[in-house]
Amino acid sequence: MTASLPAVAASHLLQQPLAEPVWVVEGLLPTGLHILAGAPKVGKSWLALDLAVHVSRGVPFWELATDACEVLYLSLEDTYPRVQRRLWQLTDEVGREVWAAVSANSIPGGLVAQMAAFCDEHPGVGLVIIDTLQTVREASRDGAYASDYGDVGALKRFADERSLALVAVHHTRKMGDADALNTVSGTTGITGSADSTMVLTRDSRGSGLATMRITGRDIEYQELRLRFRDCRWELVERVSEEEIEEREVPDCVLSVLSMALERGSWRGSAAELAADAGVPDVSPAALGKRLAQHRSFLSERGVSYGREHTRTGNVITLEAPPREGGEPCEGAGGAGAGAFTGFTGVTDADIDTILGAPLGTTGGV
Repeated sequence: MTASLPAVAASHLLQQPLAEPVWVVEGLLPTGLHILAGAPKVGKSWLALDLAVHVSRGVPFWELATDACEVLYLSLEDTYPRVQRRLWQLTDEVGREVWAAVSANSIPGGLVAQMAAFCDEHPGVGLVIIDTLQTVREASRDGAYASDYGDVGALKRFADERSLALVAVHHTRKMGDADALNTVSGTTGITGSADSTMVLTRDSRGSGLATMRITGRDIEYQELRLRFRDCRWELVERVSEEEIEEREVPDCVLSVLSMALERGSWRGSAAELAADAGVPDVSPAALGKRLAQHRSFLSERGVSYGREHTRTGNVITLEAPPREGGEPCEGAGGAGAGAFTGFTGVTDADIDTILGAPLGTTGGV
């Protein structure tokens, strides 16, 4: 007999209150499976153990609140003396307890059952760290994607069933990529199964500065600037959403934005706009396309972009709030910029200085 398919009506979901994500580290680490990836020797193990200590003590991690709980830390590439030396560097005490192990079964060999039995004996465990993911995997006859998805999926099911956070430390490939997810070693079966992926990238080998890029299902995309000092990764700054968004905007649009905010209003052709904004290498057609694509970006920053068809051709209009100290001068811009129409927000003394003679004297304008 075929089992029935469990399904929930959307009308029920619309009104039924459901449980919100439970955070082990507020805004960073909810319950579920998480991949922490980075190049070999980049400092992932220091980060993982420091995270374990902070969570066990219930103290903020990178200025984010933690939910104090016991931690199971599988340091599978280390020895107990090495773990001990790291603990000496990081802390004088732990809180709820950090349980360290330097050996464990593989995923096909029963790791999940092993962790489940440990959690039954220690029900206070709310965070599990596997350092590294590769040490608990085995060669498989399945395809690479199926193998990745199967192994990581088994860890995710364990984390979900136990309502805990599981962090699997993993490596990145040597080949870089603009998308941090694409640098994670293996197929998309790994990042696709995980609830979030955190990629740690040093500015350069030997540098103490790095960027942590984080993306996931229950968390917004984040970028954190970190510094490695005194054997731990410290938070330097959180990159703002505005800065992240601006990276996706072409330089020509940013130049137009800057010019519009400076002048207040502008009217003319795309070719004249390219010249006035200082982007002569961009064709008028390409500039018009980019401005249309990023119209909402301009609007969010106070610049209204318009385009109208006239008998002489297409005309672009830009309108921005007046700068402090007065309204923008009328006629600023390319085509349509007429003769001087007067001063706004300027005193007679200012005009005397500009013209070089008092108003109304012989020889004046």
